[in-house]
Amino acid sequence: MVNASKDIKIAVIGGSGLYNLEGLEVIEEINPETPWGYPSDKIVISATPNGNKIAFLARHGRGHYLTPTEVPVRANIAALKSLGVEVILAFSAGLRPSTYFGEGLVAHAVFADPFHAGLADLIAKHEKSLEFGAKLHRNKTAICMEGPTFSTRAESHMYRSWGGDVINMSALPEAKLAREAEIQYQMICMSTDYDCWRVDEEAVTVETVMQNMGNNGKNAKNLLHALLPDLEKAVEQGSLEPKLTGSMKFAVMTAPEKRNPETVAKLNYILPGYY
Repeated sequence: MVNASKDIKIAVIGGSGLYNLEGLEVIEEINPETPWGYPSDKIVISATPNGNKIAFLARHGRGHYLTPTEVPVRANIAALKSLGVEVILAFSAGLRPSTYFGEGLVAHAVFADPFHAGLADLIAKHEKSLEFGAKLHRNKTAICMEGPTFSTRAESHMYRSWGGDVINMSALPEAKLAREAEIQYQMICMSTDYDCWRVDEEAVTVETVMQNMGNNGKNAKNLLHALLPDLEKAVEQGSLEPKLTGSMKFAVMTAPEKRNPETVAKLNYILPGYY
């Protein structure tokens, strides 16, 4: 495990339109090798105005060269965990590996609420930092689809019939892996355009999408800078609820004598001493 920067408690995963944290002093860039390979890009460690460290990782790599299916999600979450990260804020505009378990070690993580209620409450307090008429919505349902191709019209209507409100390609398996790694995780989905069910509306142009992505990137940075002091305080005080530390300790179903030693060794990277 990486030991040079174990005092990093907060991480940001940037999606389309958010590739760096402006206004913060960069301390170092690190590229830890995990049992699941290297992360999408080097992890940028910066100093906050309060003197704490914060990690930033570009989900698709700087320059956006990875498709949603190609993102090494297990390596990304494991690398952040190895730095001591306890909280992840993720921004987002596949038959991907969706668990750290399997391969001779079965476990079941509680996943009734994929995102973290305490983080959502903190974020909601800073809605006024958003520009361009953006509004913050809660208690909506996100559909996660396998990319990089967008929905067919039939799929789009099906998702709406399910009660879906937004659709993206990143919420899973990222949220699930963060839960298995006992990291408090909250995604902020920022819309770029409507899905293809709106047949009677004027077609969305590439220019409109790119403009919305630029606005989303600006809003993501505004929200982060407004939120960061409160988040740092909550992490330092340990006041974020629910707490996840220890939640995976007794989640394994596989008998000790049947556990694959290689899988146990991998899991020791993110959950040391558990199995």
